[in-house]
This record gives sequence, C-alpha cells and structure tokens, in this order.
Amino acid sequence: MTETSTATRSPQHTPMMRQYLAIKAEHPETLVFYRMGDFYELFYDDARRSARLLDITLTKRGQSAGEDIPMAGVPVHAVENYLARLVRQGESVAICEQIGDPATSKGPVERRVTRIVTPGTLTDDALLPERGDNLLVSVEQHGQRFAVASINLSAGDFSVCEFEGEEALDAELGRLAPAELLVNEEAPIATRLLERTGARRRPPWHFDPAAATEALTRQFGVRDLDGFGCAHLPLAIGAAGCALEYVRETQRTALPHLRGLRTENRDEAVVLDAASRRNLEIERGIDGRSDRTLAAVVDTAVTAMGSRLLRRWLNRPLRDRAVVGARHGAIEAVIEAAATAPLRERLAGIGDIERILARIALRSARPRDLSALRTALSCLPELAPAVRDVRSDRFDALSTDLEGHDATHDLLERAIVAEPPVLLRDGGVIAAGYDDEFDELRGLAENADSFLRDLEVRERERTGISTLKVAYNRVHGYYIEVGRTHADNLPAEYARRQTLKQVERYITPELKGFEERVLSSRERALAREKALYDGVLDQLLERLEPLRAMAAVLAELDVLTTLAERAATLDWVRPVMDDEPGLTIEAGRHPVVEATIDEPFTANDTTFDADRRMLLITGPNMGGKSTYMRQTALIALLACAGSFVPAGMARIGPLDRIFTRIGAADDLASGRSTFMVEMTETANILHNATERSLVLVDEIGRGTSTFDGLALAWAVAEDLANRIGAFTLFATHYFELTVLPDRHPGIVNVHLEAVEHGERIVFLHRVKDGPASQSYGLQVAQLAGVPRGVIGQARERLGELERRATEPTAAQPQLGLFDAPSPSPRAVAEPQASTPAPDPLREALEELDPDATTPREALQALYRLRSLADGDQEA
Repeated sequence: MTETSTATRSPQHTPMMRQYLAIKAEHPETLVFYRMGDFYELFYDDARRSARLLDITLTKRGQSAGEDIPMAGVPVHAVENYLARLVRQGESVAICEQIGDPATSKGPVERRVTRIVTPGTLTDDALLPERGDNLLVSVEQHGQRFAVASINLSAGDFSVCEFEGEEALDAELGRLAPAELLVNEEAPIATRLLERTGARRRPPWHFDPAAATEALTRQFGVRDLDGFGCAHLPLAIGAAGCALEYVRETQRTALPHLRGLRTENRDEAVVLDAASRRNLEIERGIDGRSDRTLAAVVDTAVTAMGSRLLRRWLNRPLRDRAVVGARHGAIEAVIEAAATAPLRERLAGIGDIERILARIALRSARPRDLSALRTALSCLPELAPAVRDVRSDRFDALSTDLEGHDATHDLLERAIVAEPPVLLRDGGVIAAGYDDEFDELRGLAENADSFLRDLEVRERERTGISTLKVAYNRVHGYYIEVGRTHADNLPAEYARRQTLKQVERYITPELKGFEERVLSSRERALAREKALYDGVLDQLLERLEPLRAMAAVLAELDVLTTLAERAATLDWVRPVMDDEPGLTIEAGRHPVVEATIDEPFTANDTTFDADRRMLLITGPNMGGKSTYMRQTALIALLACAGSFVPAGMARIGPLDRIFTRIGAADDLASGRSTFMVEMTETANILHNATERSLVLVDEIGRGTSTFDGLALAWAVAEDLANRIGAFTLFATHYFELTVLPDRHPGIVNVHLEAVEHGERIVFLHRVKDGPASQSYGLQVAQLAGVPRGVIGQARERLGELERRATEPTAAQPQLGLFDAPSPSPRAVAEPQASTPAPDPLREALEELDPDATTPREALQALYRLRSLADGDQEA
C-alpha cells in the first residue's frame, strides 16, 4: 500500500491536504500537478517520482497527520517543458487548477482536475512531434481475430481496422507507432502488449460493443454506424468505444472535431510487417537515427501538416491503381506547369492549421493560433487560382475546398489584433473597434496613466511640494506619496493610507473615485475580452468542417508539390502502374544511398515476369547485394505511395505485400538468438507471401552450421519459387544454390561484379547475369584491417578446406536437437581404382540415383561433381 493511500484515511490532515488526497485518490496511477499560486506542486509518492524523472529538488512542506510531507514543484510559466519531458517517458499528468475565488473561499480554494495529459492525447504544439503523428491506439481480441482503433486527437482523425493473426497485429502497430496503447486487460495478448512503452490496461467493459455503439452514434450524431462501414465489426466498434471513452476522460470537454470513423481494410494497402519496415528504414534507421532514411530524403515539405501526410503515404502504400495514378498525374501536371516553386512559396507561409483547428475544437486555442489561421486564410485568394492553373483532375478537386472562407478571414481580421500576446490572460487580444463596450472599458484603463500624470502636476502646484508623487501598487492601490517633513502642510482631504520610514502615503476622494472606476474597468475589461474571445471560438466551431477540409487540401498540396520538387531535383521518373504481374526497373537507384554518397551511384536493372520470378544473387560481401535488394523494394514502395521513383524507367505490377529478411540481431529480452529471429522472420514470409508479393531474402541459414544452413537456404528458395511463386530477390553466399536455375525455370542467377587487383578487390556494384565466381571473403577481411598474418593463415586453411571438399568422405550427419547418434551411410560410393574412367564427370553422373539419394548424399555428390567439372580427376 502506498504512502499516499495510507495517508488518505487519516482524519488528522490539514484541510488543504485532505483536498489534495481526495483528488489524488481519483487518479492513483497519474501524477497530480496541484496548482498553488505560481507553482504546480506534487506531494508524497508523486513528489519522489517526479523529482527522479525531472531531476528537480525534493523538499518538505511542514507536516500533516504528524508526518513530513515530501514535496516537489514546477513553475506554472514553464509547465509545458516539464510535461513534455514526462510524456516522453510515458507518464500521464492530471492538471489540477484553482477554480474557486481566493477572495471569497472559506478554507482551501476549490480545485478540480481540468485535463489529463497523456502520451496519446496531446494537442499542444510544445508537446507534439512537429512532423510526426501522435496516436492513441486501442486493441481488442477474440481468438485470433484482432481489432485496432486509432485516434489522432491533434488532427481529429479516427479510424478502425479488423484482421486475423498476431503477425498482422504487429504489422499494424508497427505502422501506427502508437504513443499510447489501450489494452483489454483480459485479452490473451494483453501480457505481451502491456510490455510496450505507453501501454495502459483497461477493463473489459470499456470494450463492450453495445455501449461503444451508443457512445459512437451519440458522438457522431447518427442513428447507426452503417454509414461508416463498421456496423458488422463488433471488435472494431469495441476498440473504438474504448478509445473514445479514454479521450473524453482525459480531455474533460466536448470533442466536436471527431465527427466520423474511417474503416480501413488491410487489403487496400501494400502490407509491410514490422521487420520489413525496420529493414527498409522508412522513417527510422536500424541504428535508430532518422537522418539516413527514406523520409529524410523525400520529406522537404514546407508545412508540418504536409510532412505528416507524406509520411502517412510512405507508411501505407496503396494497391488502388486509381488513387495512386491520380497522385502520379498530379505530380506530373505540377512539373509540366512549372508550378512547383510558386505553389511551395505560397504554402510556406501557412502554419499548422490541422492542429490549430483541433485546439479550436477543444477550446484550448491560444491567441496566436487564431492569428496563424488568419494568415493561412489570407493566402487562399492567391493560392486558389494558382492551383486551378495546374491541369489535373486532382488539382481541380482540391481547389474547390480553398474557396468560401472570406467571412472567416474577415471575422479574425476584425476580432484579433495584428500581433496578439501568447496568452489570453494577459489581455490585449481583441482588436479595437470589434466591440464598443470593450473599447470603453479598455479606454478607462489605458487612460489611467495620463490622468495620474495630470493629477500629480495639479497636486504639486496646489501643495507646493515638488517631490510629491502619485503611484500605484497591487497591495495598496493608488496613493499620493510625500516626505514626512511635509505631513503637517497637506490639505484636509488627504487621508493617510500608509506610513513608511521616510514618507507618508495618502488617498483623496478624487483619487479614490478614480481607483474604483479604473480597477473595476480593468477587471470588467478582462472579463469582457475573455467572453469576446470565447465568442470568436464559437463562431469558428460553426465553420469547423469546411476549415478542416481546407486544411486537408493544404496538406495534400504540400505533399504533391514536395514530390514534384523531389522528382525534378533528384531526376526521378513517373512509374507505370501495370495490371500485369511483374516488375521492371531500368537503371534503378537506392534513394538514400545515392543522397549520402559523394561519387555517382551505379544504377542497375531489375526484371520480374511470369518466367523470371526469383533472382538468385551471389557476389562478395560489400559488393552491393543488400543495397540492390533494398532499392528494388523502395522503388516499388514509392510507386505505390504515389511518388515518382529513382530510375530510368519503372513498370510496377500489382503487389500485395513487401517482405524483407535482411540481417538479424539477438532479441535477448524475449530469449531469442540471432538464428531464432532469422527463422521467425523466414517463417512469417513462407506463411504469408503470395504470388503477388515482393520478397527480399538475404543470407538465410548463416546463423547455424554450414550443412544445416545450406539445406535450409535450399529448401526456402525452392518453396518460394515453386509453391508460393513470389517475386523474390534471394541473396546468398552458398554457391551450391547456383544450380537451382537448372532445376527451376523461374529462377535466374545474377551477381554483383567485382574484380581483383593483386591481393585487393574492387567492387563495381554492377548486377550481371550468371553466378559469381567466388566470394572474395579474404579480400574483404583484408580491407577491414585483419592482420596480414591472419589473412595468410586463412589462405592456407582455405586451400586445405577446398582440397578436402573435393574428396569423398564418410561424413557423419549433424545431429538434430532431439536425435540420438547413429551410424551414417557413406555419402558417396568409393571410386573403383582398377577401372579408369574415360570421362569421370559422366561416370559420376551415371552412378547417381536421384530417387534413392538422401539430401546429405546429394550434397556430397554435388561437391564431387563440381570438383570434377573443375578438372580434379582424383575427386
């Protein structure tokens, strides 16, 4: 039991601490920021925890119930910085504000939690990643069927999806990258999901489909959910209801910008699992950095909302040829109209309208949010004609939502000053002339200084005291100050207000009357200004939907012009989206590698069709196999996202998924070795790939013994080629696999070219037909700086191993994990020394009986046949 919960039961606490503990009891797992004057204070366990997380001082505040009260605090003016640090660490904070009037309160001022700041429900710019989405995601499960609901509160976006299998769930969570994850605590998968950062357990009744349906229909103002395409998806409805209830619980206000629900179908997109996203380095590199990623190269968007939309496109490439083709056509039209630079210049002055509108909907918008919205609206009269000048069906559709906002711009122009302050509480937000009553009240307050100057001059003349001063302080109000030596010569109406060491302070009936008028006018002016500001928000809320449509258009215009700029700058071409299966790339390039190297990139071709479904890639380490494979996948991804691609020509047939199995690392937290991770990813591919999948497989079987690894690589390659028929790039160091094209017509050998120069190697990075002649492993080791002595010993050992490989042996088979040892038959029959063979290779082939040969015998025979082919007559 925590110290706080124990203390809550004690009747001996002070009234203020009883108030705090009652509020804390309602939020036991949340840090409570308890407002006290200019600070938010934390007590007991919260104080200790926040002191550790924020590196702030832990102090004590007197005693309550006979014990010291641990305390820590942060200043109100800097609270956003502290909230950002806590949210990044996955914490949630309940903001407890003073809502009572200290002047009239008996006992502690009334306080109430006005909002709860959690990682997935942020809307303040200071807390949000500027160019990334911040999602709250809810997960529900029934058997092997899963549902995911996601809310992007800062954009007003709400979506759901249902699908089968844990692999699909991991892929969706990899795509969404939730800042906060709500999990049904009784779901079978809850234990695994609750290990994720930002995961929150929720009771099962929060996922009840009936209650969720009622909550969602009430939120959207509809009779049923048929119009959103999810009425037949009870799991998705339950997940959506849980997410909506959580947002309501944390925001403590209406959510007028959540007006609908989008039902996503996984079949609409080209699916990438979590490992493929990681390997392709779309937004985050394998090393955790973001500077050498696809997004870093592509994203030159001039607005934050455009950047976020572009990243959504990259993370969810589409199968819908019509949508993708419209994007390609719009990009081409921008380039042909030479409109890229003019449009980007006009968009560059536009703020983050998407998030501003969300804050308006939540009534948390600040004055500068409204001035930024006004600036954006002022750009539309010039932007709309420029958009219409681009001859594209997509641009014609977009231009429609840029019109009809003149009244909103006029409202903001009349209501808000040109340069508003940061906060409304400081005043000075409402423009002069917007409201007569407010102008009058503000005039009284603003004219106070001139009145006081005039009064000071008159009283000096009347009293003859040249040092007389008229001043003001917050404690005593307005006063007339004179030296104590003049106290006996003052007019009779001077009433003493305060005595100090050297001076006396007085008040007169005239000054008292002025004080009452001015102070009341200031208070009334601030109250009136707040009411007027709220009225402006009310009017903006009435126009929220057309404003959100306008913001979506601005974001898409930014994405399309950004992709046009990238295409022109980087020499990318429009891909042909073909309905015939296959993939053809001429002079393809890796977009990230090309952008980060100084020398020219070596472009390569890739061709897949009905007769060419697997490229078996051999060649030296560092020769460029991984780059070649990844560039093929990235070109396909870019094309399906709607972008031009880095190639001389590209034709992309229908794709349903992109798989990559490139590299691996230990997953020690889950108790999985490198080889186990490799096999898990391989199993996922073999279970889920189809004939319309693009599969990248690099170095299968390297994590185990040579024979096991070769056998696995051989079997995986054959399964991909024969049973699945996926378009596959299969890189390997097992040269034994290069015989597969002779057995399977859909497999083709290619290699990365390299040449030896003395004892060194030169990588040419060119893809050529046929298998590589050798692996160049020792040359690469020498380049890496391995000592010459070690390289020399390795060469000797390599020669010995190669000689042994050509000799038939009675090798024992490797034991399986649970097998007992047993004698092994000879892999290959001993040659008859008394009968010289006129043609050893032909004789060896005739001796083979494929139907009676075990895999290990076949492998040994393969080594022997290769030696005979190389001219070793003694093999």
